[in-house]
Amino acid sequence: MPEYKRSHLLKYFLLFIGYALVMAAYSWYTSPNQVPAVYSGTAADPATFFTPAQLKDSETLGGLRNWIFFMSGPWEWLIYVLLLSGGLARYWRDSLKRTKLPITIRFPIFVLLVQAASFLLYLPLRITGYSISKTYGISTQPVLSWIRDKLVDFGVGYITVLAVSAVAFWVISRGGRWWFKLWVISIPFIVFMMYIQPVVIDPLYNHYSRLSDPVLEQRILNLAAKAGISADRVYEVDMSKKTNAMNAYVNGIGSSLRIVLWDTTLKQLNEQEILLIMAHEMGHYEMHHLEWSALGAVGSSLVMLTVGGFLYRWLVRRWGAGWGIRSLSDMTALPLLLLLIAVLSFVSLPISNQVASQAESAADAYGMKLIGSAEGAISMHQKLAVASLDDVNPPLLVRWFQGDHPSDLERILTALKFEKEHKQEKAKPDGK
Repeated sequence: MPEYKRSHLLKYFLLFIGYALVMAAYSWYTSPNQVPAVYSGTAADPATFFTPAQLKDSETLGGLRNWIFFMSGPWEWLIYVLLLSGGLARYWRDSLKRTKLPITIRFPIFVLLVQAASFLLYLPLRITGYSISKTYGISTQPVLSWIRDKLVDFGVGYITVLAVSAVAFWVISRGGRWWFKLWVISIPFIVFMMYIQPVVIDPLYNHYSRLSDPVLEQRILNLAAKAGISADRVYEVDMSKKTNAMNAYVNGIGSSLRIVLWDTTLKQLNEQEILLIMAHEMGHYEMHHLEWSALGAVGSSLVMLTVGGFLYRWLVRRWGAGWGIRSLSDMTALPLLLLLIAVLSFVSLPISNQVASQAESAADAYGMKLIGSAEGAISMHQKLAVASLDDVNPPLLVRWFQGDHPSDLERILTALKFEKEHKQEKAKPDGK
């Protein structure tokens, strides 16, 4: 490797180490699971519903989780930089070319090599996260099951990257306003992925079935009818084999739309709490958040491709020769494209998280209004926080980059406010 490349790699590595140390300090000193003094002793104070041991564990776990999250992006970036500056991408391309195999075979092999290298080099961070989750009793997933899920991740990721990059390089090779053409092509792809996610991809990881409690399912369906939603079933997923955490969600579009409850949620929450969660998910449906999410993905794709296209052309002109990239459509540039996507996705998180958090707040309000009460909302958020040992009031950077939901503090305070206003409304004389 030329001396100047060694120098560049050393700079990248030192910058990465410096960033890791700064984020470790930030994660450690901002991890105490506390709320402002004005809320001390209230239902929003974790000291009132966490045991002392759980509070201590949440503080330690919160710091570790936050550090791993903030390392995940730069760690992935460093991998792609190594593939480019270290010469591996160019070496793989040239070695495959010497085999004289057709491009239709060489390109899938090249993508496989890039994906495999990325997967293996990122694995230490994944193992660390899994080990920490197991240590603190959040994950219940056996090692072999975890490995299987990671291999499924790899397979799905490989097929996706192969399909997208093949189309991208072909469009780029045609010249013109290729970034705009890619955006037009991305629109049906985004819709297609949203459609198949719940019916094709999700079942690769977990087993989905009809809700095991028929009485509860009927009450949920009655609630859906009250909201004007035509539904005939609620899905249950067997997440207890993997985690003690709780969740419920709605995904898919059109005929693939599903409202899903984790079985851990069914086991740990009472009926009123579950109905509130379901009412929240119905709020997403009624307010067309999934459709708005699709439109948001299309819009952000245009911004990403416009900005990313400009940066891609500039970087290839500036450093392409040193990385062995001969043209914009050279397969050697795949790590560069993946690097740009990863960086732009990370940088845009505060915006996308803010939009998502507002949607979640609106769904919370809808759910309480549909039920006609916030009864159970406070205990529900408390139980959810304890099950995952969450920080109920995360620090600023964590809220910006990870906060796609309001904090537990915000949600509990909202429930308290709703219940107070609801009681005041009920206390008013008729007609006043």
